[in-house]
Amino acid sequence: MRRDPLRLMKWINLYPPFLGMNIRVVQTAPDFRTLRVQSKLTWRNLNAVGTHFGGTLYAMCDPFFMLMLMHALGDEYIVWDKAANIQFLRPGRGTVSATFQMPPERVAEIRAEADRGAKIEPVFTVDVVDEQNIVVARVEKLLYVRKKNLAKVSEPSQGLQAWTP
Repeated sequence: MRRDPLRLMKWINLYPPFLGMNIRVVQTAPDFRTLRVQSKLTWRNLNAVGTHFGGTLYAMCDPFFMLMLMHALGDEYIVWDKAANIQFLRPGRGTVSATFQMPPERVAEIRAEADRGAKIEPVFTVDVVDEQNIVVARVEKLLYVRKKNLAKVSEPSQGLQAWTP
């Protein structure tokens, strides 16, 4: 069953961890291929040195590439987050934001590989920028993708097996 991603993004703004860290989805393209997330610096997401808590910078980037790719590929594919890396480049002050993009060409490449029965592990990168558009952090996400009817056992993480219908 496909869910309406625009409705999901409205509800995700009420997700307690996002509320607690002042994380909000502020813009979503109708085709769900681009979205923008931001976090305003307040006492709720402040670290010991007066800048954005690193967990906030990561949390604001955590689910979106997976959700966007799930929507783009459809229900015939398994999409999992597999790994992540964050580089803190500058202190995050004020309001920070990240803009996620899911190019149709990239989706087509992933779909074609998965349709051939391959396990795909695409990497996506997003920059977290401050109000002057200066990069404060860079987040890299490794996803796991496989076509459902071709996957006997999905292996989204080492040592665990996911059930696939």
